[in-house]
Amino acid sequence: MFREMRRFKQKISNEECIHVLKTQPRGVLSMIGDDGYPYGIPMDHWYSEADNTIYFHCAKTGHKIDAIAACNKVSYFVMDEGFRKEGEWALNFNSVVVFGRMHIVEDDAKKQEICTNLVRKFTDDEEYLKRELINAFPRVTCLALMIEHMSGKRVNES
Repeated sequence: MFREMRRFKQKISNEECIHVLKTQPRGVLSMIGDDGYPYGIPMDHWYSEADNTIYFHCAKTGHKIDAIAACNKVSYFVMDEGFRKEGEWALNFNSVVVFGRMHIVEDDAKKQEICTNLVRKFTDDEEYLKRELINAFPRVTCLALMIEHMSGKRVNES
């Protein structure tokens, strides 16, 4: 169902893909938007190794929620910051593309776990976390991307 990587020599392992998902804070979520147009937006994410799922948070209404309700098949792209070898201009980086189905998380305990882990990707400020759980949590929707296919590659821009 999913295509094999054409440039297979650049393929990175599943473990390297997971490392990118765990260490990078955001990527681009792509969906089928209004009138069949692609709709891609930057999103913060939390990858849970326990259930091999990528989680997001967002508002309760909007283009993203409408798009997912119409078609829950999505893709998510993440790349690391990369590096340059000394004396070279070309950037070397790892990228990961995930395909799967997105659904809304209904369980409040799971939503709190997701929101807590998302905040902790950016700060260890427990007071900030407590304020967010009190003030923003009632207005948040959490999304789960159930991974059906994942591939990654190492790119050298030269």
